[in-house]
Amino acid sequence: MNEPDQLGMNDLEQARQVLQIEIHELEQLARRLDRRFSEAVQLLRTTVEAGRKIIVLGVGKSGQIGEKIAATLTSTGSPAVVLNPLNALHGDLGIVATGDTVLAMSYSGETAELLNILPALKRFNVQIIAFTGDLSSTLAKHSDVVLDCSVEQEACPLNLAPTSSTTVLLALGDALAIAASKKKISRSFIQAADLAAPYYSGSPT
Repeated sequence: MNEPDQLGMNDLEQARQVLQIEIHELEQLARRLDRRFSEAVQLLRTTVEAGRKIIVLGVGKSGQIGEKIAATLTSTGSPAVVLNPLNALHGDLGIVATGDTVLAMSYSGETAELLNILPALKRFNVQIIAFTGDLSSTLAKHSDVVLDCSVEQEACPLNLAPTSSTTVLLALGDALAIAASKKKISRSFIQAADLAAPYYSGSPT
């Protein structure tokens, strides 16, 4: 049975509300895009054209979204790797090289595990692009480009579980990856066959 919950909504009504909330947050994100997004795109292009790589950092849900963003970047011609901040100070920081660009993801901008490796990252000549919901956060202050991922409301009824915020984070990552790849595609550096090549099984899933 599709019984109403404590808020008086049944399953379908609850599902539609979740989607409506997240659609609203995506519309807000689209309206917020400005020169900072263009700066981030150019930074990624410059990094890739120089033969360097993109390093994606995140903890928890941000880290999980970061894994997908890294995969999308790589499959569209912008080589990216995921660096777990928890392991970075135990040897994995060796993956970072001069000229790389770091995508650092933290909604609060105060994730301790991520902030702890910023001093070590600064020893390399890397540029940092922050994905954060707080433009005055510690992460934002230590980044070269800051992209606003803030949301007015999570889709969770208690406004606690990362839902709208992770959707916005993922969508912004997709937008960044596709925008960064556009120049390659338009210059025929990447053809349809090139984009399809990573999907050797025949299906990009």
